[in-house]
Amino acid sequence: MLFYELFRNEPSLIDLKAGDSLFHEGERAKPCLYVLIEGEAKILVGNVLVERSGPGAIIGEMALIEHEARSATVLAESDCRLVEIDRERFLSLISQAPFFAVEVMRTMASRLRHTNELLREQELASAGCA
Repeated sequence: MLFYELFRNEPSLIDLKAGDSLFHEGERAKPCLYVLIEGEAKILVGNVLVERSGPGAIIGEMALIEHEARSATVLAESDCRLVEIDRERFLSLISQAPFFAVEVMRTMASRLRHTNELLREQELASAGCA
């Protein structure tokens, strides 16, 4: 079973229509993250598309963990269903289901690796090597 299937029968799933925003970069929102259950979403920093996310994606984890403003804008690319996980539930999940904590860490590591690759490409381009 995929970890996000645990959330499929949540009583309060969030539905977004294609084109709707989940949150905007710089927004100060309640500390929560989201798990994308169905659909596709795109993540933008400024006007730059940095990621496309599908079912199982963890979105918004940085604002939950750091207590900071949202670092990106998330838009539904198709109709989406998500579950919202607030701080209290997050702490409960990571203590009761360590695999969830691993998924959050995997998400953050993957995004950091992607950012490093983008920076490397920019550095090469500015040096005239690309």
